[in-house]
Amino acid sequence: MAKKILIEGMSCEHCVAHVKEALEEIGGENINVNLKKKLALISNDIEDKKIKAAIENAGYEVIKVEETSDSGESKLKGFFKKITK
Repeated sequence: MAKKILIEGMSCEHCVAHVKEALEEIGGENINVNLKKKLALISNDIEDKKIKAAIENAGYEVIKVEETSDSGESKLKGFFKKITK
């Protein structure tokens, strides 16, 4: 299971690297941080509070952490797609 983390406070590629490094330090794998979308994706299941603490200790604000499919799509978003079709 993957996680999608919505993050505020990133303003440059240095911020992206800082967030990625913070997630690597807590065991994050296959990390993708997107500055434009203000989010990070990690492929392994780490406790939300551990993710939040790592990112906030790096100086950024975590808005939301949610489980996603491997493609980065939230479970809830996929759920609504199935119902509306």
